[in-house]
Amino acid sequence: MREIQSVSARTVAIPLDVPTSFATREVTHRHYTLVRVTDDGGNSGIGFCYAGNLGGSIVTEAVRSVFRDAVVGSPVESVREIWQRMYDLSLLHGRSGSVMRAVSALDVAIWDCNARAVGLPLWAYLGSARSSRVPAYASGGYYRPGETPDDLADEMASYVEMGFSAVKMKVGRLSASEDATRIQTVRERIGPDITLMLDANNAWDNVDEALRALRLWEPFDPYWIEEPFRPSDIRSHLQLSSRTPITVATGEILAGRWEFLDFIEAGGAVIVQPDAAVCGGITEFLRVLALAESYGVAVAPHWLHDLHVRLVASSPNGRFVEFFPGDDVLNFRRLVSAQLAIADGGYLELPSNPGLGFDFLEDVVDQFATDDWA
Repeated sequence: MREIQSVSARTVAIPLDVPTSFATREVTHRHYTLVRVTDDGGNSGIGFCYAGNLGGSIVTEAVRSVFRDAVVGSPVESVREIWQRMYDLSLLHGRSGSVMRAVSALDVAIWDCNARAVGLPLWAYLGSARSSRVPAYASGGYYRPGETPDDLADEMASYVEMGFSAVKMKVGRLSASEDATRIQTVRERIGPDITLMLDANNAWDNVDEALRALRLWEPFDPYWIEEPFRPSDIRSHLQLSSRTPITVATGEILAGRWEFLDFIEAGGAVIVQPDAAVCGGITEFLRVLALAESYGVAVAPHWLHDLHVRLVASSPNGRFVEFFPGDDVLNFRRLVSAQLAIADGGYLELPSNPGLGFDFLEDVVDQFATDDWA
């Protein structure tokens, strides 16, 4: 068996060209932790996670100080054994947040290393439910300085012109009536047949406040309301689900299969949105997929489309990939050597290169890195 010979990590901080906002905060920078795992056969794999608007070095330091010594020397094929060892080490440091994001990035790198070693695309190595393309929606609609409802509608319409039949926009930062104007303007521009999702990013503190907003927005036929409350507020999600015809979706900040189990068993979400770079890596993401499938719950993962297009392909209940057409919001796109191709009808083509199918552009990484590979 091959053994893991080295683990290195690096922090990158990329400023946004224009600060963007959603319901609860403004984003000026994106911090990412990058990971590289190499085995004694010369095979390497990469992993990564989004660390937030700041504090990326915390995630990177967790890779180096908490987990690296427990990973180096392990058989690289023993992915789940390594995951369990890392999880056990996280118990006193944090079973979610920055520490679990470090676990996630390492786990992704190990899976990538194994898929590259046998020459298979990651989606094929995992055992795919789809073999050519996966459904996607175009994500955007952030609040930007000086942007009008017509500007927002132009953005959403541009995604439809690209071929997407589903789009998502932000809500919750303005009053419910002001957001109603934004939603109405978008709906009128894209027409009645395009699926329109709304993302509230933990906008509301209670169910009544959320319901007042949703009742104003219901006439515009939104497909789902995403993250209406704080991530662990299962009761409010459950109550809202029972009192609105709009589908409730959540899960992007949940970590570990147990948090998803609590939500799914309670009926707090009809669609769950795990992020493999947040919830515990590919190993834990696959467990969440299986859990959701056994309950008849659809999965539409959050964020990093370069990773999730491979994972949605591995499950029949993978509903959508969240896709960012530009690099103004998801500026991780600037760091990688290959971009996904858009297929007709709002699909993304599955890449055929081994593993994740891309590498880091080291000159771009050097430009934005806050530390060295170590």
